[in-house]
Amino acid sequence: MASVATSMAALSSPSSSRFGTSVSGPAMMTLSPLVSLSNRRGLPECKGLKIQSYSRLSFASYNSRYPGVSKRRAAVVCEARDTAVDIPAVTDRTWQSLVLKADGPVLVEFWAPWCGPCRMIHPVIGELAQQYAGKLKCFKLNTDDSPSIATQYGIRSIPTIMFFVNGEKKDAVIGAVPKTTLSASIEKFL
Repeated sequence: MASVATSMAALSSPSSSRFGTSVSGPAMMTLSPLVSLSNRRGLPECKGLKIQSYSRLSFASYNSRYPGVSKRRAAVVCEARDTAVDIPAVTDRTWQSLVLKADGPVLVEFWAPWCGPCRMIHPVIGELAQQYAGKLKCFKLNTDDSPSIATQYGIRSIPTIMFFVNGEKKDAVIGAVPKTTLSASIEKFL
């Protein structure tokens, strides 16, 4: 009963909280309650938090902990971008000549720069462009830059990959799908 009375007194006191911190002064919370229920249950008691600031880590200690890791991770991304195939973009002005009047099948990826799944499928489209070079023309259309074409073809989700043959829409694949799914769709039109 004494522990209940102690906890009630601590809760009713305006200058302290049940966690042993001062309410009126600058609070530095220690998570050690005045009445510990964890001791009765056999659980370890929480005595406080240890917070290590990352600013205290020097660059030398960072490199000694992780010798193979460099802080310049952006260089890897740049190298990967150089190896990827750049798919030509199509716009409102070039849509008619590049897609609708093209000889043979055309793949058009409807995408936006802020779309994560679009960025995931870009390398797959690049591989397909290399694989079917000469048999299939591949283009990408930014829906933010050319919303009229996206609206004309009913694009409601991106990425959407559309296949055109002789200026007619033949098929559409919505979402970031595996390369095998896109290859199967391409093979139908070759």
